[in-house]
Amino acid sequence: MRIGMRLLLGYFLIVAVAAWFVLSIFVQEVKPGVRRATEGTLIDTATLLAELAREDILSGQPQNGQLAQAFSSLSERAIRANISGIRKVRNEYHVYMTDASGKVVYDSAGKALGADFSRWNDVWLTLRGKYGARSTPSDPQDPESTVMYVAAPIIEQGQIIGVLSVGKPNSAMDPVIKRSERRILWASAILLGIALMIGLGVTLWINRSIGRLTRYADAVTENTPLPLPSLGSSELRKLAQALESMRVKLEGKNYIEHYVHALTHELKSPLAAIRGAAEILSEGPPPKVAARFTGNILAQNARMQVLVEKLLSQAKLENRQEIVPTQLRLHELFSKLADERSVVLAAKNIILEQQDTDCVVSADRGLLTQALGNLLDNAIDFTPAGGTIRLTALKEKDAVAITVRDSGSGIPDYALDRIFERFYSLPREDGHKSSGLGLAFVQEVTRLHHGTIMVSNQPEGGVEARLTLHPHFT
Repeated sequence: MRIGMRLLLGYFLIVAVAAWFVLSIFVQEVKPGVRRATEGTLIDTATLLAELAREDILSGQPQNGQLAQAFSSLSERAIRANISGIRKVRNEYHVYMTDASGKVVYDSAGKALGADFSRWNDVWLTLRGKYGARSTPSDPQDPESTVMYVAAPIIEQGQIIGVLSVGKPNSAMDPVIKRSERRILWASAILLGIALMIGLGVTLWINRSIGRLTRYADAVTENTPLPLPSLGSSELRKLAQALESMRVKLEGKNYIEHYVHALTHELKSPLAAIRGAAEILSEGPPPKVAARFTGNILAQNARMQVLVEKLLSQAKLENRQEIVPTQLRLHELFSKLADERSVVLAAKNIILEQQDTDCVVSADRGLLTQALGNLLDNAIDFTPAGGTIRLTALKEKDAVAITVRDSGSGIPDYALDRIFERFYSLPREDGHKSSGLGLAFVQEVTRLHHGTIMVSNQPEGGVEARLTLHPHFT
């Protein structure tokens, strides 16, 4: 299981357990809370009616008193009330009144008149000056038929002369309780949904950040490094910086090892030639032979010097991270390159065609000049006598493509994927090979300018090198 899913599952379980705990407490408190509120209302109602019933009980005919008449009228009146979606259509109060002995002298339901209620909790406690209340099922076979009664004393000159008890079925409160529970359940479901969405968002963010780090590490492994990803979290940012530091150190180590191996390989041939020539010279050969081998030593020495200088230049370029660009007119640059190579072009009778262009690019003058010079030198080396080289610059949307096209024999298929490797070189017409650092230098210059370089064979023959830069037009 991925780490993001584990985090999401753990987070959701914590939220679910917390929500269940809070929900259970709320649901458990709804019913007692509603009944406590109802009991408070019953106390107020019983106390008020007890004051009104005092005159009725003193008259000796409470069945015909004001309270009895009021309840008689109330039972005939229709109630049409909509209390937040709960409809109320009738009076739900049950009121009875007892004398000082606990005998029922008035019953709004007309069923318990004359009954002895002195043993019921509400009457018993109230007659003794205490708070009296009870909850009793109206049907002993139905536990859901309970009615809550709250009593208040009827007092005359400081003496309790009777008890007035007000009752209300607990079932009348069920719609309120169920609605409250339903709303709590809906709120809990919404809370869990929101928590899940938040957890999912956090998980996606973590997975995305880790995925970017993974892609970065994979790119480093495949030797196609991507820019260091920018991450929001300080911890992930530190991890990315640690990976970048490790990459730099590993690349530095690999870079040195590669250069040492490459340089050793390239120096083997000239060193072997110098050693062979020195051994022959040590035997005291004739002057002509000695002169020839002495020239060979000097030539191989010059070759090694050029190789080392180019290698140092390449290493210096690869360690650069930025350039200071200036505005360059490509027409002027083309003219300069052609003038510098006019002697070589004339010696091989090669025609250099230059496009008259008004393109301007933002680039490092020295690096771009040397890179285009390397491409032009390659074209001259591989173009036969009497051939043609075209030097052009074309605007392509938001870029400028500089092309160097020759009329040579092209690049063998086996070498197309290796031409940008350091020290990889193909033999020229005269059989000699170059240092193999020219195109590697061009590739590094292109990297510093955030451009692209492509070398491909043309259907009509020859090779085209295309260097694309993003310019600033004038």
